Amino acid sequence: MQHLTLPQGQVWFDETLLKEDPVLCFDADFWQQQNAVIGSSQGRGTTWFVRGEKVDMALRHYRRGGLFGKLVADAYWFTGWQQTRSYQELMLLQKLAQGGVNVPRPVAARAIKRGLTYHADILVEKVPNAQDLVGLLIKQGLPESVWQQIGQTVAKMHQLQVNHTDLNAHNILFDEQGQVWLIDFDKCYEQKGKAWQQGNLDRLLRSFHKEVGKRKIHFNQADWQALMAGYQG
Repeated sequence: MQHLTLPQGQVWFDETLLKEDPVLCFDADFWQQQNAVIGSSQGRGTTWFVRGEKVDMALRHYRRGGLFGKLVADAYWFTGWQQTRSYQELMLLQKLAQGGVNVPRPVAARAIKRGLTYHADILVEKVPNAQDLVGLLIKQGLPESVWQQIGQTVAKMHQLQVNHTDLNAHNILFDEQGQVWLIDFDKCYEQKGKAWQQGNLDRLLRSFHKEVGKRKIHFNQADWQALMAGYQG
C-alpha cells in the first residue's frame, strides 16, 4: 500500500488498482463529474458504485448506526491513524485477500482528523454481477455442494484468525461463476484462539432463521448440516 499525508489526514491506496487521484477519489462528486457512477445502494448512508480505470469499486463513508448514530452521525474518537476504522478494514481485507479468501480487494482508505475525532472513507473492489445469498434463497434452494462451499469459505476466514462480527446471510455473495464471497468487514478484527469462532457461526445461523420468518427463504436443517460439513472438512 502507498501512503499519503494530508494537512489533516492520511490516505492509503493500492497504486495497481487505483489510477485516479487518491486525494479526490473519496468524493462522490469527483466520480459524477467523470460520468463514472454506475450505481448506488442505501444503508446507513449511500454506497456509491464507480467505474475506475482498473476496476469497478464501491465507495463508502463510515457512519454510525443506532441511537447514538442519530446524535453523532460520522465522527469517531481519534486514537491514532492505524486505529481508524478505514485503515483497520483496509488491512484486514488485504490479509484475507492474500490468504486466499474471496473478499473485495482493498483499493484505498482515508481518515481526516478534526479536533479529537476523525471521519473516514473506504474504496473497495466491487464484486462483479454479484447477488447476496438471501436474494438467491428467496427464489430457490441451493444444492448441498454450495452449502459446503459456504462453510469452507467461512472456515478459511477463521483459519486466518479473522473474527467477522457481523457474519450474516446478507454478507455472503455469489458471483457469476458461483464463487462465494464475504463482505462488510467494518469493525471486524483478528483474534487469537478458537473460542470465539462458534459465536460467528451462531450469528450466521440466527440470520438464516430470521430470514426464513421474514422473507420465507429456502433454508432447513439439512442445509446447515451441509454448511457445517464444509466448515469442518
